[in-house]
Amino acid sequence: MTDRAAVATPAPRRGPADEDLAARLVRGDEHAMTAAYARWGALVHGLALRALGDVAEAEDVTQQVFLAVWRGRAGYRPERGPLSAWLVGITRRKIADALAARTRRAELSARMERERPTALPAAPPPEAVLDRLCVGREMALLPEAQRLVLRMAFYDDLSQSQIARRTGLPLGTVKSHARRGLRRLRHRLAPPDAAQYE
Repeated sequence: MTDRAAVATPAPRRGPADEDLAARLVRGDEHAMTAAYARWGALVHGLALRALGDVAEAEDVTQQVFLAVWRGRAGYRPERGPLSAWLVGITRRKIADALAARTRRAELSARMERERPTALPAAPPPEAVLDRLCVGREMALLPEAQRLVLRMAFYDDLSQSQIARRTGLPLGTVKSHARRGLRRLRHRLAPPDAAQYE
């Protein structure tokens, strides 16, 4: 507890030098900003490292603190306390922001892990892909009416009655096109020695 209090509370090196440094910083003097970093940068980094336990995050917080100091320098009020106390207050806010961001990242990571599919869908075997290519090539060689009827039957999953209604063809004609198209496909796709098994 004593160590924590010693780290959290900056050594009050107030005096004309600190007040002058603060006044110059508020006026936008970059040299004053450099001096403030040299004087309190280790304190800010130490607080961040103790709270976050990560060197890289502590360095990010330190950079954010001094950036906030520079951008918000017009808001510093010396009557409310020394510049070092103002720096510690900004540091605590930036540490809280870093912890909140860490929590959000952990929650997002956990949600993505839960929503990730357990297994990728199995790729079709090479034979199936080859079969599809062969069927597609042979379908393209069919007369247009047979090709249309078979595509609507297999790819659109339509019955022959539905195909007749959609195309305006008589049902008998649809059945005839389907039968002739299938017979031609079977003949063209059958292995050369298939006839001996029929």
